[in-house]
Amino acid sequence: MPVPDFILALREKIGHTPLWLAGVSAVVRDIEGRVLLTRRADNRQWAVVSGILEPGEQPGPAVLREIREETGIEAELVRITGVDVSPPITYPNGDVVQYLDVCFLARHLDGLARVCDDENLDVGWFAPADLPAPLAPTSRGRIEHALSGAAEAWFAR
Repeated sequence: MPVPDFILALREKIGHTPLWLAGVSAVVRDIEGRVLLTRRADNRQWAVVSGILEPGEQPGPAVLREIREETGIEAELVRITGVDVSPPITYPNGDVVQYLDVCFLARHLDGLARVCDDENLDVGWFAPADLPAPLAPTSRGRIEHALSGAAEAWFAR
């Protein structure tokens, strides 16, 4: 997916100034316990499925939309596993952003995972003990929190 229109409109006014955005991510597992990862086109790192909330969009439906748009699969949400803030990120065009992310654990329901957009180069299922490199540091933490077995969501204290 291209940059959302609401962000393009903001960027016309603020240029590359740091922008605070709401994001969602998901640690999606299949029946074998593997984790679904995408290899991002912008930085070539493997990462959990993630995306930006559109104005007024609820986090749960947004992350299910991102999973479908990026990988072609249907999933169901199990629970929120963490809330965190990314470090500042500078994209190749000079835009600077920082994300408040709500991460979910999700379960694969249907469909074969595949690349469905221009944001990703590859999609795959990986055993938690055999995650690919390079893996985005934020994704490593989100996977650890989601698979920790804790009933409560992780957040910085």
